[in-house]
Amino acid sequence: MKKIHIKRIFLFVALSFLGTSCSDDFLNKEPNDLITKENFYKTEDDFKAATAPLYNKVWFDFNDKFYYGLGDGRSYNLYAPYSDYIYPFADLTETGLTGPLVSAWGSLYNVVQQSNNVIIGIQDSNLDSTVKNKYIAEARFMRGTAYWYLASLWGNVIISTDPADLVKNPIVNTSPVKDVYEFAIRDMEFAAKFLPEAAPQTGRLTKYSAFGMLSRLYLSVSGLSDNPNSGTRNQDYLDLAKKAAQKAISGPYALMDNYADLFKVDNNNNVESMFALQWVPNGSYGVTNTQQAYFALGSDITGDDAAWGYWTRASNDILYEYESKDIRRHDTWMADNDFYPEISVANGGYTVDHANTFVNVKKGVVGSTKDNPKISKQNSALNTYMLRLGEVYLNYAEATLGNSASTSDGVALEYVNKLRVRAGLEPKTALTYQDIIHERRVELCMEGQYWYDLVRRSYYKQQEVVNYITGQSRGVIVPITYDAATNTVSVDATRDNSPRAIGAIDTSIFLLPYPESEVIQNPLLNVAPVPYNFNDEKITDLFN
Repeated sequence: MKKIHIKRIFLFVALSFLGTSCSDDFLNKEPNDLITKENFYKTEDDFKAATAPLYNKVWFDFNDKFYYGLGDGRSYNLYAPYSDYIYPFADLTETGLTGPLVSAWGSLYNVVQQSNNVIIGIQDSNLDSTVKNKYIAEARFMRGTAYWYLASLWGNVIISTDPADLVKNPIVNTSPVKDVYEFAIRDMEFAAKFLPEAAPQTGRLTKYSAFGMLSRLYLSVSGLSDNPNSGTRNQDYLDLAKKAAQKAISGPYALMDNYADLFKVDNNNNVESMFALQWVPNGSYGVTNTQQAYFALGSDITGDDAAWGYWTRASNDILYEYESKDIRRHDTWMADNDFYPEISVANGGYTVDHANTFVNVKKGVVGSTKDNPKISKQNSALNTYMLRLGEVYLNYAEATLGNSASTSDGVALEYVNKLRVRAGLEPKTALTYQDIIHERRVELCMEGQYWYDLVRRSYYKQQEVVNYITGQSRGVIVPITYDAATNTVSVDATRDNSPRAIGAIDTSIFLLPYPESEVIQNPLLNVAPVPYNFNDEKITDLFN
């Protein structure tokens, strides 16, 4: 399993890029020459240096295309008929050879194994356990997050805590999905216990980041059972999700006043950001955020030829979701005649000028190096949100709703309505699941989340989700006109529909195929999983 075989020399390679210029001090550290395991992990500064690469390099192949191709393409927030990093997911036709899928698997296991290397290196250090646990918690947060993705996408996967074991024997069994989730939860509970109250450096994690991620993990497993159509979720996990969300919300994070400001380079590591991938301005390939190149609809935005997003567009399905006054549409999708003052600043701003028959991506599109010197070709320098407070508000509301048809809980309404009011909308007086999933879809659109919302629902209402996906307009592109001023979609009867061939929509869509190369090297991937033996003691005092 070549993607899982992570060589120990990575420590030196990873540290070598930390000297690249970056606005955040913990990524702006010159490494010592000739680092070896024997002369490293001696000081807390070594721990900081070792954990810094876990915020970017190891996630690069996940972020580059898969983050949105899967999260937003497979859920059909966007489509791109000529982009092979999106349409296999949007069309439900991906295979074990689909490039971004293979890359994402490798990237997630890079996160796992580099986290393992850090954990082992720190555990063997002679420093005080209080110091060691803080940085082990950071690595376990990363590993737990990676395993949440792996469980959500592939179900049964290999749990690894030591890269050397897989180097010696790469032919190993997977563990069942419930054990993979439990492993991720235990990692995140450790992180919540031992991460610091306040970030020691801008952009680093806190214990409240871990509680926020725990609210997501607990929600995920709350519906998991032997019956995917049980219709109910485990109340104990729902209660834990609510408690974890409340803990996260009690921390130092706050909503940004302006939704648009969340997606500007100069607002990286803002007060709403709880965990973000940290890309290096003007950095070398592998520590850069390439997404703008795939999204920008033309070179008049980027100032160079890395602008391939003309055919990367909002699906009709997502455009129908926006209420007429919802300002989040403007900050997520570019429609004809939309104006953006932060792009093409020297010319007084940028006005979208194309037919009103389609809508392109805005979120992640930030302009050219003339607009901001942190931006460079194929590097927007924009952090990638992995968790922000807006999601945790919605996690709290969903956990509060639980198995009920609706809720008028005052706190849940307060959190959802904060997001709605920021978006220019009227507050709600009660919440149903449809209210919450609507808010999740538009609030977090193009942040790689909606497919995971559907997977979570499929754990206990699988047929409902199959029916929902069947009802989406994936198999046909219906011609529209779009009124940007009112967020209004109108079907254009003067033009013909364009049918598209899509894959079968059945219960198999909720698991991705393993990369073909991995199955060839490890046939046990397709054998029944073996329960994982948990040796560590589960933390039980987080909510005392």
